[in-house]
Amino acid sequence: MTDIGTAPETSASTPLPPLASALRRLYFLRFGVAVVWAIALVAVASAAAPGPLFTTLLIVYPLVDAAAVIWQLRAERGGSSSRVAEWINVAMSVVAAVALGWASTASIGAALAVWGVWAVVAGIAQLAAALLRRRAGGQIPQVLSGGISVFAGLGFLFQGLGGAASATGIAGYATLGGVFFLVSAIRLSALLWRAR
Repeated sequence: MTDIGTAPETSASTPLPPLASALRRLYFLRFGVAVVWAIALVAVASAAAPGPLFTTLLIVYPLVDAAAVIWQLRAERGGSSSRVAEWINVAMSVVAAVALGWASTASIGAALAVWGVWAVVAGIAQLAAALLRRRAGGQIPQVLSGGISVFAGLGFLFQGLGGAASATGIAGYATLGGVFFLVSAIRLSALLWRAR
């Protein structure tokens, strides 16, 4: 979800790769999508009996995540050691979308448990990819986001297994992830401006 560190990610002598500009645009877009999705989820999940719209929203979020990672992979020309972690993230996001479609019709607790497992796996993949892509700049928030996703995912898993009756907490998770994307985008904007 974020990008953290004490050492500068790039220096004046180390030019930013072309990927930095593409990542900045993607991160701004992901921030906007996360906030809009979270608002919609809170509105729908607050209903007495969440229905098909709730299920649709749960399916859409990991699919958006998978699409964004695929877009990153296409924008990142040439080989990168972060690609394996990212393809794992894509595969798990697609599996999570299918599982969330089923789980959300079973119970809120089942949906939370599935979301939690996906958040843990996606967080580990995000953390690994951000560490391997640190030369692109703006990755410290993504490192933080991945780490927080792991811990939040464990929390959702335990809530789900405990039979939680509300899924609005995942809206906060998505919003926080969006904020980390915004921080990364702003950081990349500053690095790109200085590199001009």
